[in-house]
Amino acid sequence: MLDARRHATSQPSPPLRMSATRLDLRLDQMSGAAQRWPRLVLVLLCLALFLPGFFSIPATDRDESRFAQATRQMVETGDYVHIRVGEEERNKKPVGIHWAQAASVHLLEATGLADRSDIWAYRLPSLLGAILAVLATFQFGRGLVGRRAAMLGAAMLAGCMVLMVEAHIAKTDAALLASVTAAMGLFGLAYLRPGSFSARQAAAFWVILGLGVLLKGPIAPMVPLLTGLTLAITDRRRGGPWLHAPWLGALRLSWGLPLMLAIVLPWMIAIGIATEGRFFSQAIGGDMLGKVGSGDEKHWGPPGFYLLTFLVAAFPAGFLVLLALRQSWAERGQPAIRFLIAWVVPTWLVFEAVATKLPHYTLPTYPALMMLGAAWALDPLRTEPPRWLRWLARLAVAGVALGLAAVAVALPWFVTGHEPLGALLALPAALLLIWLTWREMGRAHWARAAAVAVVAALPIYVSVMQLTFPRIEAIWIAPRIEALLARAAPGLPSEKFGITGHAEPSTLFHVGGGLQLLRRGEDAAIFLTADAGRVVAVGDRAEADFRREAARLGLRLEEMGSVDGLNYTRGRRVTLRFYRVATP
Repeated sequence: MLDARRHATSQPSPPLRMSATRLDLRLDQMSGAAQRWPRLVLVLLCLALFLPGFFSIPATDRDESRFAQATRQMVETGDYVHIRVGEEERNKKPVGIHWAQAASVHLLEATGLADRSDIWAYRLPSLLGAILAVLATFQFGRGLVGRRAAMLGAAMLAGCMVLMVEAHIAKTDAALLASVTAAMGLFGLAYLRPGSFSARQAAAFWVILGLGVLLKGPIAPMVPLLTGLTLAITDRRRGGPWLHAPWLGALRLSWGLPLMLAIVLPWMIAIGIATEGRFFSQAIGGDMLGKVGSGDEKHWGPPGFYLLTFLVAAFPAGFLVLLALRQSWAERGQPAIRFLIAWVVPTWLVFEAVATKLPHYTLPTYPALMMLGAAWALDPLRTEPPRWLRWLARLAVAGVALGLAAVAVALPWFVTGHEPLGALLALPAALLLIWLTWREMGRAHWARAAAVAVVAALPIYVSVMQLTFPRIEAIWIAPRIEALLARAAPGLPSEKFGITGHAEPSTLFHVGGGLQLLRRGEDAAIFLTADAGRVVAVGDRAEADFRREAARLGLRLEEMGSVDGLNYTRGRRVTLRFYRVATP
């Protein structure tokens, strides 16, 4: 536990309270409500942050559509062991997120709220995972940094831009964060008070880790393993054993590890048999080791990438972490602070060492980082940061806020030549956030500055995620392909539709798993000859080859329409023309 000063409050003096502005009084009222109903306030905050765009953004490429399509095929075939996208096995990640998504789809279909063609039905586990991660940060953070700091840290985590984005995407990382945060919260209790850590809590720790393994393989147990090794080494006494880990007995390793394996092994054995071992060779040898040694799918970054991008990923309140680092390191002798640092440092270094880098990879360390920042901000005896660091924090907040506003305006303009009205709201929203946050920074009210930043980020997120991004029609090619087929060839089975020049997973999700992805224009012409009633979409780069081969085969073509737009995964424009064989 932190010493008693961590639980002291830093209320303003009476003269300051008497001269407070109306805004200050309203902020005090909001803070009081948050302390009275912390879980309700956190859930409402999460919904306000995460729901803009949740229902309106179409299926994105590429990971989200791959995960959603694999789950959809599970639902449609009843095969909950294999993971397939179209005809291709997807032997990369375990099955946990697909089971969660399938349960979400079945529940929503049973209640009539959605069906399997709605992408948001597959996003629901990510939304719930993000909310649970925030609640777990508060729940377990109380025993690490105190109730008020845990509340602030949880709110800071909710506001993180990287978590907001992950809550909108139907894949593993938000759900993984929930499992890691809960497991590490229980680990923290075992570390601080091993004598009072119950068998039930130990069982929960291992069950949660087992679920984490089913979500993303070794990442979930890696975090507590690295944390435990770090603590065992740093806690050893002079002249004592090389490793010192009294908390290990509290975790009941002797039966806890078999309990975790009992959750994981049934599916592992089933998928190993079903794929004749291909899942493990491809998931470990191809996916995991490929990311370690090289930049998978061009997602390469140098060591230090996560450090350089942290204030963007953790916007708007991540600046508190930057300001708190020096004091947190100086106070690493305190068990709670040492545990949080051990949670962050080794895991962070592992991800910095891995060649493949994406902003969300370090997300499992964010709850600890936010708690460190919140504990510093609420410490009445904190060491104030130097002037240059305070200005760096200010510039980071302003730079990211203005950058988001610029993207909201520039992206639609670049793609379509005009911007939605909602994009224009991003700039005043960014200026409001900067003014409110800088105002509290100038008073050294660091906790209030972070809380204000999170709340003030709401209109920016609404502007970008709800009013701008879904309205850039040119980048949403797959829904327009689906609409054209429904209009020009209603009832066409997906097996009778082929496409070349746009082999993106979102098209599979919108059109159906039977869609034929054709490599060349010649293949599209040959596809038309195989059966009556077939339709092909031909990209502009394959158009000449398609027409040449169609002429050679003697096909009389009927053009049905076209779809054009920007393939944002490749950064190039594409025009797709739809053809079928004309009836005599």
